[in-house]
Amino acid sequence: MTKLEAILWSIALPGFPQLLVGLWFKGALLVLLEIFINVMSDFNLAIMYSFLGETEKAAGVIDYQWLMFYPCLYMFAMWDAYKIASNQKEKLSYLPFVFSAYFVTVGLMVSPKVHLFGAFIGPIFLPMLFVIPGVAAGFLVRAIVIRFTR
Repeated sequence: MTKLEAILWSIALPGFPQLLVGLWFKGALLVLLEIFINVMSDFNLAIMYSFLGETEKAAGVIDYQWLMFYPCLYMFAMWDAYKIASNQKEKLSYLPFVFSAYFVTVGLMVSPKVHLFGAFIGPIFLPMLFVIPGVAAGFLVRAIVIRFTR
């Protein structure tokens, strides 16, 4: 499995890459946790409302307390899949994933209050947008730490 394949399968459903390489317990645990958090937070219903342009409805149905577990689980599963697919040990490869988890969690927390250009973005799309600065910050911190620890 390539790193890209691992990331894409993990985006589809956390735990799939682990199952593909035979890590049955870890893969099943990640899949079950994803399903549990998804159901408890009403995440799929919020996704549906968001894609239909009804972001206020999405914010009304989502259980923020449950959904706040999702970014860490999701990013951990992606990092683990990436690590499994890496042939060599990459120094500090977890930092972009960790920072993404932090930023997405913050994006979720502030999402009820944020409007961009007068539009309410909601609890699905705003956290997704926060992945970008999260990945960028993670790569930046990784580059700085690697540069100054040589």
